[in-house]
Amino acid sequence: MRKRLFLAPSPADLSRLLQAWRLWLICAMAGALLAALAYAVFPPPYRAQATVVVDHNLEQAWPQETDRQLFYYLERETRKLEAVAWADATLEAVSAQTGVPVADLRDGRLSLSQPKDGAWHFWADDPDPQRAAQLVSAWAEAFSRQVLRGVTVAVQLEATHLALQATPQPDSCPCEITALEAQIQVLESQSLGLNTYLQVSLSQAEDLPVSRSVGLGTYLFAGSASVVILAALAVFFAGVGQRHDDQA
Repeated sequence: MRKRLFLAPSPADLSRLLQAWRLWLICAMAGALLAALAYAVFPPPYRAQATVVVDHNLEQAWPQETDRQLFYYLERETRKLEAVAWADATLEAVSAQTGVPVADLRDGRLSLSQPKDGAWHFWADDPDPQRAAQLVSAWAEAFSRQVLRGVTVAVQLEATHLALQATPQPDSCPCEITALEAQIQVLESQSLGLNTYLQVSLSQAEDLPVSRSVGLGTYLFAGSASVVILAALAVFFAGVGQRHDDQA
């Protein structure tokens, strides 16, 4: 048997594979029928999509930097926003609104696709289409609120730093400086590290598109291809075995 597996295919083997087109057609139809049956009995969950537009305002944030520096800046800011999307505060807000535990939300129920600067697509999977729409809508709204709160804190933190720098150190009241420093510490504890030029807007939160996470066509193609490949392997190894017996 081991020798059969390592035998090189002959032109007769390849010819046998090409001549068995009727078998491939029957196998393709059988695979498609099996896939359609699996789709009907065990359908994939529904997937709802919400969209949030993210604008980093690169022209204002980094007006005189090179393209390479802008790329690294955009990559860094994108990772920050992705962390906000999966942060405990964001998912806890989704859980409080939908009743789904945070552990379930992290366990493949939610997914995110972000093009760095532009439309961010939020997805939620659930067997119930209305539930999927509710989940993704709550997630997109919670993300937008968290980002806006982080930008607001960043603006306040920058203004407080400027106020501290503008306060004359020798002639000022020490209590005024202490109050500014204490305010800075509070703001830093609430900061998400976001840029003040960042803008987000929830562009799609109602009448969300909902469809199966995997289409019927994908099932049919995968089923047909799988059965055809298995049949081809069976025919090929049967031909190899027959050739080996003839040679023996």
